[in-house]
Amino acid sequence: MNTPSNPRPRPRPRHTALTPGGEVTVVLLKSRDRQVRYPATAVRDDGTHAVVRAPWAGPPVRDFGFVRFERGDVFTEHYWRDRWFSVKEVRAADGSLKGWYCDVTRPARVEGETLTTRDLELDLWVSADRSAVLRLDEDEFEAEGLAERDPEAAGRARRALDELEDLARSGGLAALLD
Repeated sequence: MNTPSNPRPRPRPRHTALTPGGEVTVVLLKSRDRQVRYPATAVRDDGTHAVVRAPWAGPPVRDFGFVRFERGDVFTEHYWRDRWFSVKEVRAADGSLKGWYCDVTRPARVEGETLTTRDLELDLWVSADRSAVLRLDEDEFEAEGLAERDPEAAGRARRALDELEDLARSGGLAALLD
């Protein structure tokens, strides 16, 4: 029964859209309850595919061997609410393309001005000239034990990594980001 003292709860919206040009906090939930938070600017959001832009938020230089991230780099980050990955286009301070860093994640959530994803430890690096397509951190993924805790999610994560690699090798990654 609905009475003034017992109003019907309002349904929560499934998601909100980011406002282009608006400030966003990106939250990457990592294993062992770690998280990375950084400010970004919303570029666009159609309710399924959200794009934000952010400067490199890590240490002054992070050298992975196959790429260096450094102050002045700009990341244009693509997140989906219905896909198990995100793709980050990485450009140097001079605007030159370094490549794409792809994270296997659970689908993104947007609440207010916060975009949140849960990192599942699998990654893919694609160099700007597409000569290097590197699967990364598969050992970390195994060590996290997701396959034992949640076999369905582990299967989705592996399929997402395969899909990203196929897109990278076939030239379809750029079309995905449009």
